[in-house]
Amino acid sequence: MYSDRSQASPPRPIACFGAVHWDIIAHADRPILRDTSTLAHLDQKPGGVATNVARVLARLGVPATLVGVTGADPAAASIRAQLERDGVEPRLLERSGQATGQYLALHDPDGGLTAACIDDKVLTSASPDFFIETAHQMPDDALWFFDANLPVAVLEELTILAPRAALVADAVSVAKAHRLEGILSKLELLLLNHAEAAALLNAPPDTPAQNLSADLLNRGVRAVVITSGGEPLHMRSAGRVLDLTPPPASVVDVTGAGDALIAGTLAGLAREYALDVSLQFGQKAAVETLQASGAVADTLTWSAICSD
Repeated sequence: MYSDRSQASPPRPIACFGAVHWDIIAHADRPILRDTSTLAHLDQKPGGVATNVARVLARLGVPATLVGVTGADPAAASIRAQLERDGVEPRLLERSGQATGQYLALHDPDGGLTAACIDDKVLTSASPDFFIETAHQMPDDALWFFDANLPVAVLEELTILAPRAALVADAVSVAKAHRLEGILSKLELLLLNHAEAAALLNAPPDTPAQNLSADLLNRGVRAVVITSGGEPLHMRSAGRVLDLTPPPASVVDVTGAGDALIAGTLAGLAREYALDVSLQFGQKAAVETLQASGAVADTLTWSAICSD
């Protein structure tokens, strides 16, 4: 899957399976306190890990399909319209009587995330049938990206159908990382943060990233990337361990930065760059996102992140 060179041919398409949310992002003008209201600017946009990744991929010139579940409501209509404007192919099941998933994030003035809440019952209660049917329609040469917002039953079914050596997954959160436990041996690449890696492995929170990555490879993952906020990104694959210091950034909003890291990395892999080079594209995409408001920065383009 990982080459040492870029190809002149068009990038491989990428199918993104996972969360489709309506994000409400609050940027407070002072530190947020409990038991009182805080003045803030509120913004509403499409969100969800797979959604953000697909939207960024489209901005980076990669053919992207988003496979997910929504309600049959105005939020779903707004999301579909935005995806089509972005150039993402939406394959969305609209479930009547259900509300589209919602994510609420509260940011302090420094851009840090004070708290976040999610309501994704529309996805967690979904049957695997729609995902299985849609998976059969994906191009043979596609890379597949999963996020752990998907129910375990869906993850397991899709893993059976995924092309060989083409499956990438994101652990999403400490609470959801364990959903990937049964499919680790099928993953070509796993991306997660330090806390998620420790939770997935039932390891102490202060376990070094080197130990966590070694354990994940022992469980069958072919390559793993562990992030730790502003600390160096840690990568391990067979015979190689690497730590990459992230570029400096003036943080406006942390929402979507991890998803941009994933999308930038996938955009490199889709063009046959090696994983270490692709991760540098991902880091640049994350910086562009950190320095903008919302999960998809207007400044993100392939030329912007592949230039020296």
